[in-house]
Amino acid sequence: MSIRQKLNIALRRYFLSGILVIVPLIITILVLRFLLSGVDGLLSPLLTKLLKHRIPGLGVIATIILIFVAGFLTANVVGLRLFRIWEIFLIKTPLVRTIYGSSKQLVEALTTTEKKSFKQVVLIEFPRKGMFSLGFLTSQIELEGKEGKDELVAVFIPSTPTPFTGWAMLFPKNEVIPLDMTVEQGIEFFVSGGIVAPEKLTPKHLS
Repeated sequence: MSIRQKLNIALRRYFLSGILVIVPLIITILVLRFLLSGVDGLLSPLLTKLLKHRIPGLGVIATIILIFVAGFLTANVVGLRLFRIWEIFLIKTPLVRTIYGSSKQLVEALTTTEKKSFKQVVLIEFPRKGMFSLGFLTSQIELEGKEGKDELVAVFIPSTPTPFTGWAMLFPKNEVIPLDMTVEQGIEFFVSGGIVAPEKLTPKHLS
């Protein structure tokens, strides 16, 4: 393996590790800031205040650097232990633990292959009749009614181009069409805004 290949693998590992650390924190902070003050943005306003000058794109650059730094730090034993201690503090904090825990599970489902939160890519009629969207099947639920039980499926419909947010919907099982697509292909579809898409959609048995 060449030095370039090793460097690419290391950078990819650091970036993915950093995403798992930073993105749940960013989502948590953004949600709390929205609830408390409605202030939009995270790093850009802070950097603008510190530098006394607004630089377009500086917040994005700072976020990417922060992701790599966090990934690098958590790639070693000491950094990982410090992160675990910090994470325990977040998990034990009321309100924060709900937001942080949920956002982390979503990020792990989108970025790691070990998590099986997303079972299948499905096609559903949304947001109106005659219009279709792709989504990820997350769970199957029974709805108890007076006439018996109905089967519902929970579907997460990501937004574009950042699939970390979206809509969680419940659909009747018979209205959901499972597709012969991998979760990775589904994520590529959303991130690319539909540019990276299969030439045809093939139905598949709902597992």
